[in-house]
Amino acid sequence: MTVNGTFAITERIAPSAPGRVEWVDYAKGICIVMVVMMHSVLGVELAAGQTGFMHPLVAFAKPFRMPDFFLISGLFLSIVIDRDWRTYLDRKVVHFAYFYVLWITIQFCFKAPGFAAEMGWTRVGLLYLESFIEPFGTLWFIYLLPVFFVVTKATRRMPPLAIWGVAAVLEMAHVATGWTAIDEFCARFVYFYSGYLFAGYVFALSDRARARPGLALAALALWALIDGGLVASGSSEWPLVSLGLGLMGASAVVTSGTLLARMHWLNFLRFCGEHSIVIYLAFFLPMAASRTLLVHAGLIRDIGIMSLIVTIVGVIGALALWRIALLAGANFLFERPAAFWIAPKKAGPALQAAE
Repeated sequence: MTVNGTFAITERIAPSAPGRVEWVDYAKGICIVMVVMMHSVLGVELAAGQTGFMHPLVAFAKPFRMPDFFLISGLFLSIVIDRDWRTYLDRKVVHFAYFYVLWITIQFCFKAPGFAAEMGWTRVGLLYLESFIEPFGTLWFIYLLPVFFVVTKATRRMPPLAIWGVAAVLEMAHVATGWTAIDEFCARFVYFYSGYLFAGYVFALSDRARARPGLALAALALWALIDGGLVASGSSEWPLVSLGLGLMGASAVVTSGTLLARMHWLNFLRFCGEHSIVIYLAFFLPMAASRTLLVHAGLIRDIGIMSLIVTIVGVIGALALWRIALLAGANFLFERPAAFWIAPKKAGPALQAAE
């Protein structure tokens, strides 16, 4: 096995190609639902001016919610990192840049009237231009992924453990410049690079969880106690503790995804994982609409129930928008048109590593 587990990954994927790795889809499904939940719960609580029963769940997930998403994003990178730069940039930079520009524009179309009423149309235009250097709203993840892909390939010939060490130090430094791209890069790159560098070990962890589910469940229970206790004590964001909780939480999501795939439970989570980018791009619209409706209608008084409804609507609404777009021939909203490819698209189904 190489240090980054390239051979281990290839061996595990090849037998199921052109299929997908089920536990990865489950893990991605868990990640995307937690992301929608966080935005939904905090948005409802901000609008209502009080917290509900879902707030502790969001707090519990904070140490690992984005670390596991980034770790999984780097998991298959070793398979494609040696591609020529043109193909690599097309798949890993232009791909995400297309969706970022498109959906930033869509979000601004909905939010511009409110911004204009508050600060004037000139400021709205400047704010739109600023979003290309300062990621806007929920789309900062899409903005940052291409940066991670480029940095990882550019440092391909450098000692990988040294790169990981620097990334770990940056995470523990809790850099706070006020610029989202800089701060989130420092906070998250170590998890993305860990997915790339230690992919073989991640797959081995999944194999062990599948082989010994009882032990895996016991480990998950212990992890939940540790994570919950440190969050409750207010020490979850201490240097080193935050890094440990991020890596432990990402491992817990991998284990959970493996156990769910083993039992074929909660298939909706797997479906969400298969279409995580669809949900990530579009959930803001049904989430914001349902939140506004519920807060102003006053039909539901319980903030927790309201937050739960908004979360469900955010996830299902995004998938519904995707289906409507396909039926309406608006595939460009979720599929990059051929005109925006800078390298030939290979025939045949792609692995989960591709986009």
